[in-house]
Amino acid sequence: MSHPAADRQQTHTPVALIGFAWTLVGVPLAYGLYNAVKAASALFS
Repeated sequence: MSHPAADRQQTHTPVALIGFAWTLVGVPLAYGLYNAVKAASALFS
């Protein structure tokens, strides 16, 4: 009797696709954080 997880075929996500996805999410996130910190610093100065 084999384990069901061992019967599944492993899939591999290309590294370029992972990098692209992180860039797609990371750039707007960094821009939003930068603007939030910039606006918050104006409140305390």
